[in-house]
Amino acid sequence: MYITTLITGLIISSITIGFIFLIKKIFQKQLSAKWQYNLWYLLLFALIIPFIPGRFIPSGNLFRTFTGGHSADGNSAAINGAASGNGGTNSNWMQDFSVTVTQTNTELLNGIAAGIWITGALVFTGLSIHAWLNLRRIKKSISHVEDKEILDLFQTSKQQLNISKNIVLGVSDKVRSPLTFGLRKTFVILPANFEEWLSKDDIKHILLHELNHYKYKDIPTNYLMVFFQIIYWFNPLIWLAFKEMRLDREIACDHAVLTSLDDKNYKKYGNTIIHFIDKSPSPQYNKLANQLNGSKKQIKKRIIEIASFQADSKLQHVKSIGIFLLTGLFIVTQIPLASVMANDNNRYTSFNHDQIYEEDLSDYFKNDESSFVLYDMQKDAYHIYNEDQSTSRISPDSTYKIYSALFGLEENVITPAQSMIEWDGVEQPYEQWNGDQNLETALNRSVNWYFQQIDQEIGLDSVQSYLNQIHYGNQDTSGGLEQYWLESTLKISPVEQVELLHSFYNNSFDFQEEHIEAVKNALQMDEKNSSVLYGKTGTGNVNGKDINGWFIGFVETETNTYFFATNIQDEDKASGSIATEITLAILKDKQIFDE
Repeated sequence: MYITTLITGLIISSITIGFIFLIKKIFQKQLSAKWQYNLWYLLLFALIIPFIPGRFIPSGNLFRTFTGGHSADGNSAAINGAASGNGGTNSNWMQDFSVTVTQTNTELLNGIAAGIWITGALVFTGLSIHAWLNLRRIKKSISHVEDKEILDLFQTSKQQLNISKNIVLGVSDKVRSPLTFGLRKTFVILPANFEEWLSKDDIKHILLHELNHYKYKDIPTNYLMVFFQIIYWFNPLIWLAFKEMRLDREIACDHAVLTSLDDKNYKKYGNTIIHFIDKSPSPQYNKLANQLNGSKKQIKKRIIEIASFQADSKLQHVKSIGIFLLTGLFIVTQIPLASVMANDNNRYTSFNHDQIYEEDLSDYFKNDESSFVLYDMQKDAYHIYNEDQSTSRISPDSTYKIYSALFGLEENVITPAQSMIEWDGVEQPYEQWNGDQNLETALNRSVNWYFQQIDQEIGLDSVQSYLNQIHYGNQDTSGGLEQYWLESTLKISPVEQVELLHSFYNNSFDFQEEHIEAVKNALQMDEKNSSVLYGKTGTGNVNGKDINGWFIGFVETETNTYFFATNIQDEDKASGSIATEITLAILKDKQIFDE
């Protein structure tokens, strides 16, 4: 999660910054100073995109391969020892096989990524706190301006900009350049002894400039920029963009002041700014405040802009708005990109039913990473243990073979009458896999190579088409033809497993009826007291540990049909066999199937 979020933020922020710089370069003459600055607000919006909750945007995940890996899962469906007839079962019980795979420890990677990010965020948070403390020290050093003429000039400037808020005008020997700061209480601070080297016109220009910062909400924007710099500290383009944004903000304020002056005062305003270069060649910088002075490079660009100033025409204003909207449209198009990169496709969000009953079956399970879903077809009701986990998408492992077999039948790779596939002679990890297989033996023994060969003959495009047709989980085959369903990219939730089994049972896919019957017959496991049990298990064995166990299926009774899915997850003991044991115990206690 941390890796994906960081990568999402890095990509979206970098794309947005590059696009804004490109727009500014192409449309430099069409964009007014104010709208060049306003473009950066679109960046602030883009920086929020990776954190938009998944339920508000379409689901998807471009980086599932980070958490994918691959499994040659063998899994199946039966209690240990069932193949030999223990526990009153017959020889049609499926056998439990799983083959371990090597997979990157994503939890470790996420932990390392989170640790690095938190460390950097703490460092920059500390620097921001230091900047805030500096402002507090400046605030304590403030003395109020006593000169009535300057106070009157300040009030006149406020009235000119239609500002009614009480803003403190002060002087401090701790500042070398005028600055404005303060969210709740706003301060405009001038350097000590400013009246000795500034004319009344200079002071008026300064006050108009600083008050324009307040008018255009630049003070809270400072805090937003600091916040995002803490979040995105790892992206150097953010630092470059915010540096440019602060310069554009000063230029926009310069233009706002010039617009309120007559052309005779343009040169005087430029000279006012130049005065501060002479008095303070290396001004103190505080990112939580707006200040008149800046670096020599920044001042040079501002002076050039002032010297070439022209009032904005109506046409330029219209063009600026159009360019801004165009850029905004581009930013909005990145929301689906964030969705594709998010992990929200790993949750089934469309589950909605009139009758859903939550049950406490915790006595059957040993942790909170397990779930059980039962659908009563006659009553049209769901009974669910751990509803949150029941909508979490997990690798289907060998439970997917139900549909792989069905696709093979539909594509005529195998037929109900001739489903034999010859063994290629390559030694397999289990003796039962070494030999020719038909549909019944392949499902019974959970033979990986049998279903992988079906997929190869069908082709990935056709497999994808079928997955889309039946709405199988996240429908993601990007893990590759041989492994997408084996602890890789294809994922499905327990609720979806049950919904699909119900659709399979009723042939809602409109497949050939004989193909449905062929797969159904191959899934039959046991029969007791006029009740027939059908099922398939799956075991995800990663790095030598059984981390994911499935048992899905349905029970036909004389009067009803029940569909179920059990999923258990653990660090080591989560096999299909264990899931089967749990399921049978629940079904027995519910008097649905008494083994």
